[in-house]
Amino acid sequence: MNKKKEKIQFVCQSCGYVSIKWLGRCTECSAWNSFVEETVFPKKSGRTASLNRHKSEPVSLNEITSLEDERISFQSAEFNRVLGEGLVKGSLVLIGGDPGIGKSTLLLQEAAHIAEEKFQVLYVSGEESNQQTKLRASRLELNSAHLLLLAETNLEEILHAAEKTKPQLIIVDSVQTIYQPAMESAPGSISQVRECALRFLEFAKSKNVPVILVGHVTKEGYLAGPKVLEHMVDTLLQFEGDRQQFFRILRAVKNRFGSTREIGIFEMNETGMVDVSNPSEIFLSQRSSEASGSAVVCAIEGTRPILVEVQALVTTTNYGTPQRTATGFDSKRLALLLAVLEKRIGLRLGMFDVFLNVAGGVRLDEPAVDLGIVIAIASSMKNSTVPQEMAFIGEVGLTGEVRFVPQLEQRINEAAKLGFKKAVVPNLSGKKIAIPKNFKLIETTRLDDLFDKLF
Repeated sequence: MNKKKEKIQFVCQSCGYVSIKWLGRCTECSAWNSFVEETVFPKKSGRTASLNRHKSEPVSLNEITSLEDERISFQSAEFNRVLGEGLVKGSLVLIGGDPGIGKSTLLLQEAAHIAEEKFQVLYVSGEESNQQTKLRASRLELNSAHLLLLAETNLEEILHAAEKTKPQLIIVDSVQTIYQPAMESAPGSISQVRECALRFLEFAKSKNVPVILVGHVTKEGYLAGPKVLEHMVDTLLQFEGDRQQFFRILRAVKNRFGSTREIGIFEMNETGMVDVSNPSEIFLSQRSSEASGSAVVCAIEGTRPILVEVQALVTTTNYGTPQRTATGFDSKRLALLLAVLEKRIGLRLGMFDVFLNVAGGVRLDEPAVDLGIVIAIASSMKNSTVPQEMAFIGEVGLTGEVRFVPQLEQRINEAAKLGFKKAVVPNLSGKKIAIPKNFKLIETTRLDDLFDKLF
């Protein structure tokens, strides 16, 4: 008997680099002990040959018809916002997030809402049976005769069902459970995930049918599988937030057809994921008016300004080294701002623990929130409250100056819309911006001048 010639190769779990021998350190991403051994067998002949593979020919750019308007719109406005005003036909989308955060719930309810007579959706579940998926749909009060359910993990069977039913959208939950029978490695392994994603990519591009894949995450919060999977897809969406909280944030990490700065905010309730159309009002609804260490900042997420409360707690340390803990904010940026407070303002924070929290589970990344954060820390340190109707907008430099930030007019209008009467902003230096009626701007150039006015 002729035995199949098998090939041994080693794949880096971090970046997907393939080597013919085991390496202690990856030469591409410099990760240590990241190589795993996998056996590669010759591909078996099967239904793979039945899929029509069209030969590609060079085409002039001017002869290609634009697909800009050919997007699939979901019922959820927040979902459409993150995707870039809808799902592009023929695209491959990967959605990741912690278990139980709402990935399957959002996709099932959106699939049921858009499925109709002329638009069929194929929902492939590799983790649940059809009866279990139906039970979840009943709990969410969903019902659609044109939503097709398929409980299958065999890649060839899934593609064969897609060829037969010809859906306009395919959802696979999740890609880690799908396996290619021609490969004898276990489902969820690097080779299986890479191969299955590649086949779904080929199907999406050749049939002009969008495919949405659900991906697992590791304990560290990173997307499970090879790094090449993230490079392979057109759009990578990531759910953020604690599953014990009501709010969920969907962020675009990569998007070839839209902005990567847009976020979608959802609320989890008994009937599924519900859009939060006015997140600023929700995030500020439980703000206390008498507590020190609280300030309101305005961040820009994509095209939308969001007002968020930042809370700081400064307390005497009981250990040799003071703690510096930040939730929803970069800890290195926090250390930089604390150094500015010590050097330029004279706040002696070396013997105090500093804890910073962004309310609502939002993560703030832009420098425009610096001013509100240093005010919250100083407010807690001095045990002095900040005026309730005041918002803070500005970047803090290392010399203690308050610097101008972009889209200032949008931020001011959002603050006025939510009932704020004042805003501390950088010096406008003659710039003319429209100020809402009965709204006052407090311009400042340096932190020490501002601290003299507030504290």
